[in-house]
Amino acid sequence: MGKIKGYIFDLDGVIVDTAKYHYNSWRKLANTLGFDITEEQNENLKGVSRKESLEYILSLGNLSFPDKEKIKLAELKNSWYVASISGMNDSELLPGALELLKEIRATGLGISLGSASKNSERILKSTGIFEMFDAIIDGTKTTESKPHPQVFLMGAEALKLQPDECVVFEDSFNGVKAANTGGFISIGVGNADTLNEADFVFPDLEGCTIEKIENQISNLK
Repeated sequence: MGKIKGYIFDLDGVIVDTAKYHYNSWRKLANTLGFDITEEQNENLKGVSRKESLEYILSLGNLSFPDKEKIKLAELKNSWYVASISGMNDSELLPGALELLKEIRATGLGISLGSASKNSERILKSTGIFEMFDAIIDGTKTTESKPHPQVFLMGAEALKLQPDECVVFEDSFNGVKAANTGGFISIGVGNADTLNEADFVFPDLEGCTIEKIENQISNLK
């Protein structure tokens, strides 16, 4: 295990909580198609690409459409989602996220985004933290979805670092699995039972510091 030189953050559920906006938009699409979805079902979409999310939503309604129609449906959902996040600001940053980003930035260590979102730049700019990232790897640049480690491997490469020199912050089971598969140190953010495969878990980023992270990592050795 090398010295930690880079930090890779998932977006939704780690830095900001856009799950509610995704849920409202997917639910609106489902309702338009004649059925409903629950918040629990929406949890299965964490870290999943838009295309795969649509397939899951359609399966819940036992529906099937030609590829051209699926593209239109995905674009319709995204238009609702983009409209709903257009008013986001720094008040929607999750507790501790801004403070941790500032501390890492001050140390000169690398910061990358590792998200399935195709709207990540819009969200980072509207919440005022875009400039804090050295690299942004998201759904506009990847071809594989978590639990495939591609998004994190690309993040490490963009930072010119090896996976074992980076920690990954994730709030989803698939995200943690992707980090572990890629050879990263995985930090779960959220429910310890759900994220039990992470190297260690913080309930959120509030009070999370580089020192606390390094202390946890030293316990792994």
